[in-house]
Amino acid sequence: MTDTADTPSVVDRTRKVDVGGQVFATHFIGDAAVFVLGEETLVFVDEDSTRRVDVHGGAILDSASDGKRVVTAGDDGKVVATDITGTSQTLASDAKRSWIDHVALSADGAVAWSVGKRAFVCSAKSGAGSEPATVEAPSSIGGLAFAPKGFRLAMSHYNGVTLWFPNLRDTRPDFLEWKGSHLGITFSPDGKFLVTSMQEPTLHGWRLADSKHMRMSGYDAKVRSMDWTHDGKWLATSGSTQLILWPFAGKDGPMGKQPKMLATSKNRVVAVACHPSQEIAAVGYDDGLVLLVRIGDGAEILARRPAGAPVSALKWSARGAQLAFGTDDGDAGVISLA
Repeated sequence: MTDTADTPSVVDRTRKVDVGGQVFATHFIGDAAVFVLGEETLVFVDEDSTRRVDVHGGAILDSASDGKRVVTAGDDGKVVATDITGTSQTLASDAKRSWIDHVALSADGAVAWSVGKRAFVCSAKSGAGSEPATVEAPSSIGGLAFAPKGFRLAMSHYNGVTLWFPNLRDTRPDFLEWKGSHLGITFSPDGKFLVTSMQEPTLHGWRLADSKHMRMSGYDAKVRSMDWTHDGKWLATSGSTQLILWPFAGKDGPMGKQPKMLATSKNRVVAVACHPSQEIAAVGYDDGLVLLVRIGDGAEILARRPAGAPVSALKWSARGAQLAFGTDDGDAGVISLA
């Protein structure tokens, strides 16, 4: 990485936002950025206003968005959906107030959430008060992801992944085995590959057509952030002192191939987000630096100067005209790139 003093910059296009707490995640509903705080609150930011909406009575443990609403999971035992107006609806409430550990949204609006080793799914057609479909994983669930095509849910857990069709309640789920604790989970955009981050500094993947294994190692730390390029050719990941991109363009994915490594720094990459239509990745580091990196040639643009606390959230708007960022110490902003 070149000295930031000599790097082209879009820092002056940043609208700073006082969110008032640690940023857990960020999403966009239309052109409005939504900052998910670690405790209780969503902060909506558009051109004209900043609005705070309390959605939980405690910590927010996970969030997901389909561009129309933000769905959050809390340690108050609730799953809550909030729309652009700030109107919230409780989708599920655990009778024992057990923590809702993870949430996921499908392309057609289905919602999944997990409590311990049980997963629950409500389809988009389910009415209010409908009983969700439910399944039990072999151990506590580390992450949830819907397949991009078809109504299928993947659940990561100890020693592998469970794949389940919620609308086929009498059908036994499939199991993909690999020893170790599997956490984050993601399908490739074409649905051909499934990748998990693990407790140790490595990724594991499967080619779903034949369950062929793919081991992606060499990281300095646990991979906490990963995102696909818009065309699915690359999987961008954190966990090293550079942006690591694994190739998935061919039928074999990264098997037998080396990753592309860009934007090298003395500090570790902790957050990544890929542009929705161009081969550009936003890269956040543990010193607060944010770079925009062109994947083809590694060209860099400075988006945020180092400021101490690690970047905790990055998200592009659907049109790619804005980038929202947040940090562990509550610094946040929206960068206009149009």
